[in-house]
Amino acid sequence: MSMQDKTVIITGGSRGMGQRLALKLAAQQANVVVNYRRDDQAAKDTVAEIEALGGTALAVQADVADTAAVESLVAQSVERFGSIDVVVANAAASAFKPLSQIHGRHIDKTMSLTVQGFLDLVRLTTPHMNHGGRVMAVSGWDSFRVLPGHALLGAAKAAMETLVKYLAIELARDHITTVGVCPGPIDTDSFRYYAGDAWEDYAQQWLAQTPSGAYPTPDEVADVMAYLVSPQSAAINGQTIVVDGGLSLATMPIGFGQD
Repeated sequence: MSMQDKTVIITGGSRGMGQRLALKLAAQQANVVVNYRRDDQAAKDTVAEIEALGGTALAVQADVADTAAVESLVAQSVERFGSIDVVVANAAASAFKPLSQIHGRHIDKTMSLTVQGFLDLVRLTTPHMNHGGRVMAVSGWDSFRVLPGHALLGAAKAAMETLVKYLAIELARDHITTVGVCPGPIDTDSFRYYAGDAWEDYAQQWLAQTPSGAYPTPDEVADVMAYLVSPQSAAINGQTIVVDGGLSLATMPIGFGQD
């Protein structure tokens, strides 16, 4: 499996799973465009790690919810690397509230970033995929499992998964394939923040319900993501792959996410 000289844009690429994927691809000598929204230092650190692993990197600040910013992101990527092979829509943000507390501004923010941003990325990057390419949408467990406070983001992620199916058909004539990846609970800063002080209790319950006896580590999820953007996975098209060790086959712990 090689991504040598392939150019990959990763939104939200300076932290979390986006960063881990960037480092996996760097080890294969890929050209990685690290998109980020605010944290300049995190982006610089990620670029340095990519280069230390043998990859080539470009950090581009852009709010993916802003179409003009996405246009700039793509233009800078093409100017630096000439073409684009893979785009990974990983950036996400939302208001983690019950639906009764959701207002228009929350909907606009979540959908603009997750749905509109995804479609803007596809529309603007695919003309630069000169020899076919790959589109990846990073979904989440809340797209099909009920997690308190995640209704709005879950709806947005479910929309992304539907778009993956339609894009597989619509982009086929240009030899571009699409795939979604849906990680389950993983030990990242964002998941620990969501679980709060109850993280250890939840982790033990999830582990007990995972058929494999261990839910995936962040590195294992990144390995799956790296495979799914590689040419070797092109036969997987229009599908969203759940990576949770089989945990979603079991029932969520009662009271998860509730005080």
